[in-house]
Amino acid sequence: MSGAEVGHFDRAAERRPFADKGYVELLTLGTGTAGRATCEPGWRWSEHVKPIAGTESCRINHLGIVLSGRLHWAMDDGTEAETSTGEVFAIPPGHDAWVVGDESCVFVDFAGMEVYARDTHAEPRPPASR
Repeated sequence: MSGAEVGHFDRAAERRPFADKGYVELLTLGTGTAGRATCEPGWRWSEHVKPIAGTESCRINHLGIVLSGRLHWAMDDGTEAETSTGEVFAIPPGHDAWVVGDESCVFVDFAGMEVYARDTHAEPRPPASR
């Protein structure tokens, strides 16, 4: 099977920590990048990723699935949505998001992750040792 690639997030090529309360692990296979984000209780995009992104709201288009926990999304236009374990989501740019409850929210995202939580002034970080 020529050209096939398989990866595992536990051996991700890069791990980007948020300002606090979580991180995203990145895998690039073929022409796409997937990210597994772990957002701890109390995590909020506007507090823990905004300082890295440097934008007023998240400018990433998300397409993913929640593996555990709950995440609430608030769009710049005032509309809101909540996703939880097993749900697939498509969230356009222009939003804030935060963990609901006392369980970490872990999700895999297949869109826009090449630049998510990337500090353009820092060198890429290697994966954490396990």
